[in-house]
Amino acid sequence: MKTRNSILFLVLGALAVLLFLLDLAVGSVSIPVRQIVAALFGGDCPEDVSNIVLNVRLIKAVVALLAGAALGVCGLQMQTFFRNPLAGPYVLGISSGASLGVALYVLGAPIVGLPAVFMSLGVAGAAWIGAALVLVLIAAVSHRVKDIMVILILGMMFSSGIGAVVQILQYLSRDEALKSYVVWTMGSLSDVTGVQMWILVPAVVAGLVISIGTIKPLNLLLFGPEYARSMGLNVGRTRSLLFLTATLLVGTVTAFCGPIGFIGLAIPHVTRMLTGNSDHRVLMPATMLSGAAILTACDIISKALVLPVNAITALLGIPIVMWVVLKNSRTFAS
Repeated sequence: MKTRNSILFLVLGALAVLLFLLDLAVGSVSIPVRQIVAALFGGDCPEDVSNIVLNVRLIKAVVALLAGAALGVCGLQMQTFFRNPLAGPYVLGISSGASLGVALYVLGAPIVGLPAVFMSLGVAGAAWIGAALVLVLIAAVSHRVKDIMVILILGMMFSSGIGAVVQILQYLSRDEALKSYVVWTMGSLSDVTGVQMWILVPAVVAGLVISIGTIKPLNLLLFGPEYARSMGLNVGRTRSLLFLTATLLVGTVTAFCGPIGFIGLAIPHVTRMLTGNSDHRVLMPATMLSGAAILTACDIISKALVLPVNAITALLGIPIVMWVVLKNSRTFAS
């Protein structure tokens, strides 16, 4: 079994590296792989090629790897914690909070006359603040409500309420502002700047490192919260730790890349099919690698077809979600 897992990790890692290089090669201008390698390692290549690779495509490819790993890991944690195969990284309303922040910035600021200080925060800053505020609200509620399914339902209700507010802002907004917001909701991996990478990379890496510390608690939670408590697990502390990783992972990715759907929901199921294992010591690293590889592949397809990356992730993720629903239809019916 260990040999099989090691081979799987090597294959997924090699696939992620291959897709990373392919992502650097594909674009409006095709670049040979040998020139990409030369640009990355200081070899001999044309200056214009070096600028395209290092200043444009490298940032986008790194964001694809990190965002895929982050969304996949958060989806795995939420599905295990809530014991629901349809739980995803946006189940707690983090994405909706980010959307509200962006809506207030892009749509609401001209309406209500918000001060220039808020206007200077930018879309990414507004999304970050909105996501963080919603998670703080959920965390405060969770201290009083101990039933994890109730928290799940509350998160969905918060999302619905925030969605209603966003719709009102859209209805009242100007055409230019509405178009900017709709473009953000499509998701993009290419809008992250070099300066923003100094925030995105440490935040996502920190979230991934912290998530490794949740492997043992998640394995205990597979048998239910009561069993986990009987084994000495502090479920409340684990919940707070999972909420923290959700803030760092989903909040950061949504703030800088927009809401990227279906990756967090579908990747854990793909990983379970590949590994045939429920042990998070195997699932966690495999989910990181498969999430990074699949979102990078989606980015390559979106560039080739000149489509928003969210459209590609939805087309790939919907069949997986349908399969999960059909597979678990008896469970849902009961």
